[in-house]
Amino acid sequence: MEKFNANIAEILEVDKVEMDDELSSFECWDSLTILSIIALSGENYNVTLSAAEVNNAKTVGGLKELIKSKMK
Repeated sequence: MEKFNANIAEILEVDKVEMDDELSSFECWDSLTILSIIALSGENYNVTLSAAEVNNAKTVGGLKELIKSKMK
């Protein structure tokens, strides 16, 4: 998970993200961004997420915790 913030920042098209940043506050937040996060979690962490789970995470930190909770 060491590159998590950098990967999420890249998907969200910003220089960096903080754990308490609201996902929906990013200008590029849309269904394509959610799909990119789902793909990232599958490729990098071997975790399957649904669009609803990503939306319910609300913040960058919530998303990180969601992925960590599903890692085996």
